[in-house]
Amino acid sequence: MLENAYVMVLIILVINIVYVSFFTIRMILTMKGQRYTAAFISTIEVVIYVIGLGLVLDNLNEIQNLIAYAVGYGIGVIVGMKIEEMLALGYITVNVITKEYDRDLPKRLRDEGYGVTTWPSQGREGDRLSMQILTPRRYEMKLYQTIQELDPKAFIIAFEPKTIHGGFWVKAVKKGKLES
Repeated sequence: MLENAYVMVLIILVINIVYVSFFTIRMILTMKGQRYTAAFISTIEVVIYVIGLGLVLDNLNEIQNLIAYAVGYGIGVIVGMKIEEMLALGYITVNVITKEYDRDLPKRLRDEGYGVTTWPSQGREGDRLSMQILTPRRYEMKLYQTIQELDPKAFIIAFEPKTIHGGFWVKAVKKGKLES
């Protein structure tokens, strides 16, 4: 089976796609502090890596194998990122500054289940309402859509918090209040 050059290229390509996808997921889990899951995935990742690299090194005179390895690596990065997007691990904090000083906007977001903290602020053109909203990443796009529906001119910036501690909202998330 490994004598056929096309089969060898396909095997190397698939192995590297799987390896790099595992690598990407492991790195994300490591950054999110999920060390035991990351360690388990890295064990599988290394086995896949050694098999793929071994196939390439055993056949270095076949340039198509090296090309398949490189292309598989690139595709693996994309696949790993897509998997991470689907998993949507962790939380995001979204800062919203609205031109419309509408006190109903925070209430409507809270009614949707989001944790919203507000404060008055000043912009170049006058009074603004600033909001900080915490949500699981899996609801990120839904939150943006909701904000855009309520205030299409809102300024939105998001980031991932490293640590979350305290607050009433954490209990609500555990109960699945945002599920819809």
